[in-house]
Amino acid sequence: MTVFELALRSMRQNVKHYYLYFFALIFSMSLFFVFSSLQHDQQVQSMLQSSDRFMVAFQSAAIMLIVIIIIFTISSNQIFLRRRSRELGLYQLIGLSKGWVARYLIIENVLLGFGALIAGIICGALVSRLFVLILMKLVRLDGLPAIDFSLPATFDTAIVFVLVVVITSIQMILMIYRSTLLRLFQADQQPDLSSQPPSKLASILTAIYALLGIVLIGYGYELSGRMVDEQLTLNALLVLVSTITGTYLLFRVTIRWCFSWLRKRKNGNLGLYNSLSLAPLMHRMKGNANSLTLITILSALTITLVAMAYSAYYSAEQETRMAMPYDFSFENRQQDAESFTTELEREGINFRYSPIEAFRTNGVILNPLAESSRIERNLLWLPAEQLQRAGKKLSVPSYGEAVEYNVYASTAFDDGDFSKRYPTKIELESNEEIDSYLLKKVVVESLVNSNISGSQLLVSENTFKELEERMSSTAGYERVQLDTYRVPDIGELALASSLYQKYNQDEYYSTDFYSRYKQALELSGLFIFIAAFLGLAFLASTGSILYFKQMTEAEQEKQSFKTLRQLGFDERMIMKGIARKQMVVFLFPLFIGVLHSIFAIKAASFIIISDITIPVVISIGAYTAIYFLFALFTLGYYRKIVRNVM
Repeated sequence: MTVFELALRSMRQNVKHYYLYFFALIFSMSLFFVFSSLQHDQQVQSMLQSSDRFMVAFQSAAIMLIVIIIIFTISSNQIFLRRRSRELGLYQLIGLSKGWVARYLIIENVLLGFGALIAGIICGALVSRLFVLILMKLVRLDGLPAIDFSLPATFDTAIVFVLVVVITSIQMILMIYRSTLLRLFQADQQPDLSSQPPSKLASILTAIYALLGIVLIGYGYELSGRMVDEQLTLNALLVLVSTITGTYLLFRVTIRWCFSWLRKRKNGNLGLYNSLSLAPLMHRMKGNANSLTLITILSALTITLVAMAYSAYYSAEQETRMAMPYDFSFENRQQDAESFTTELEREGINFRYSPIEAFRTNGVILNPLAESSRIERNLLWLPAEQLQRAGKKLSVPSYGEAVEYNVYASTAFDDGDFSKRYPTKIELESNEEIDSYLLKKVVVESLVNSNISGSQLLVSENTFKELEERMSSTAGYERVQLDTYRVPDIGELALASSLYQKYNQDEYYSTDFYSRYKQALELSGLFIFIAAFLGLAFLASTGSILYFKQMTEAEQEKQSFKTLRQLGFDERMIMKGIARKQMVVFLFPLFIGVLHSIFAIKAASFIIISDITIPVVISIGAYTAIYFLFALFTLGYYRKIVRNVM
């Protein structure tokens, strides 16, 4: 019998061992096929070609997806090889060489991979149109996706398949050549639960490492709250390193140390439920530290990506309105404004027109945090009473005082605490004299559309007239006439936006609210789709890895369950202890991952202007709900094992 024939026969007889790895491969291939189909879809391509940011986002997501697939497949393959370690040891015991066993595994791997590739492409083709439809709905594209089979996506998936097969084959070869016979026969056994108590020095070092893990995580959290400054890259790197290292020590040392302390406090009398939960965890935590750390970090990354993307999508309209308070505006273009007004009236569009008089000057806004920095800025002075008459709800500043309106103030690279920078002074130079005005505070929104140049400063009409009279003879003075429009009906607003486009003087930049809103919606819709797609991949990977590992542990604990059943313990009592164990296994990585993500979202929240509490809560809730499905599947598998041991 040839190696190829033996591989086929083994695959038929060992389906119960293969199906886990086979599922992992099918899932990976179908996931990548769906994403690749999106990249090659004509409607999606037309959207990607309209923006370089879209293209970069899709390409980056494709690379990240390949990394996820490789990590997921390697982890699944490692569990798969461990479950078959005794079989591989027997081959060597009867005289077969390590080279023969390696060839045998590679042939199996190629056959399994090819079958998974075909099944994955078929599954991906069946659901790819659904994902295209979801993407189109998110970015508000009209029409229905075409039903066709993507040959380029098939080719891309085949390349990823070859990459996965090569990596897993190398993994198999290394495992065969590095493992001894004794290690192969003991790989699928439970760890020794009767280890000798550690020495006093070892106990002290363990306690130090346990506390160090908590300290590193705390340092990462503390630094994340102040990392947005001129050293952002270095701070972000320090946060990542300290948090990941602390998480690894937490799972490898801290939790195990806490369990040991609890056992010592109970004088070793854990009882049935703790023996079924805490004892196995305590002795396996060291070996599971790598996988639990990976699952925790991936969970934190997933929640952060999805929450930030959903926050951007959720707040797209609100943030656009904060930056563009008027639907349309003209600056010193009275003739165009009159022509646009005529077109709106001709189309029967209901609108509100408000003229605003303003002026620009050059000036310096002092920064108390950097007194030596004196950068001259372009200042746009706006009278409060005129804006009130235009429908703006605001308070009129006192005489000689100003209020800055800057929609992007919260995204500045400072600590976000405006009380340290305001109140401050505005210095204006006229006739070789410098006059100072009090700048009381900053408000995070725009008074007029953000495309109007100049730092927007609100003053009373009396202050406005005095400033204009004083600064009218300076070199930087410019009189500004703004013609603004608001269209209350959203349906009419779309038509009005189409009429306005011929007045838009910048072909690369939209200067009206509706166009900016559509662009923000398309961009955030694409990002939330990519984040959700990658999040699904992360979630499926982490949940499946945990599920596979718990299935392996359930097989290892069969004899213990059988002994307990013979001693008279029923299924309900045993499952109660197992449920405690699963709560720790699944809840610890989830809880710590959610905690990591909360601090990560808080650190990155300067990107989003509006409140992100609701989208963050929804994102965490959705992730937790899907994550718990894997815990339920695991409990179901344990129940089946316990029920069938007798």
